[in-house]
Amino acid sequence: MDHSDPTRRELLGVSLLTASALAAPGFMSSDASAQEKKQPKWSLSGDYFEACNCNVVCPCLFSPAPPLTSRPTEGDCHVALLFHINQGAYGDVKLDGLNLVVCASSDGPMGKGNWTGATYVDERADGSQTDALGAIFSGSAGGPMAALAPLFGKSLGVKKAPITFKIDGKVRSGAIPGVLSMSVRPLPSVVEGQEIWVSSASPFNPSKLALAVSEPGSTYADYGLKWDNSGRNGHYAAINWSN
Repeated sequence: MDHSDPTRRELLGVSLLTASALAAPGFMSSDASAQEKKQPKWSLSGDYFEACNCNVVCPCLFSPAPPLTSRPTEGDCHVALLFHINQGAYGDVKLDGLNLVVCASSDGPMGKGNWTGATYVDERADGSQTDALGAIFSGSAGGPMAALAPLFGKSLGVKKAPITFKIDGKVRSGAIPGVLSMSVRPLPSVVEGQEIWVSSASPFNPSKLALAVSEPGSTYADYGLKWDNSGRNGHYAAINWSN
């Protein structure tokens, strides 16, 4: 993929939050499309949650402007996304029970691209599983991450790490010792005990996304980056991806 063309990045950013854009072949270069066709068939199901440094609710997703074109409430964006795979397979490679974290920062509206990112892969993953997760979460194997990939301008690296992921009722939490601690809970709704769900808002689950807020102690520190997203915007959803 051509990551250097700002117009291409912006178009992808604006469009990645619609299901049709995620499937549109025009959003991939011919080389990337050919590479995707060579990938084994894969699928996964599980859960994800995220927390960014925007106030609740994040204007990057919810504003009068097209998605990812609004200015983040703090001017820039720092977000951590945690993924847990309940069941998954990449060809013959099983991915059940594995976790992965993506941390990203952008200056200004996210749709302009040039994100800085770091990826953390479950230390329990063997070589084949690590390669499979790399193909899926880099976007080279298709799926939702294929639309996000062109927005990244700099990779800080990929690390193996012990990653925890926990669902306790309606609270999602996860951690990487010494690097990341994050937890989110749903925003209160008019129906006691029920989440606020929205649709057509996320590439990870276009049909159903919960609005959330991060708990105290939601912090990240690595690669010279450091942030505290406590009390800031969050989301969570089930995921069901395939190529």
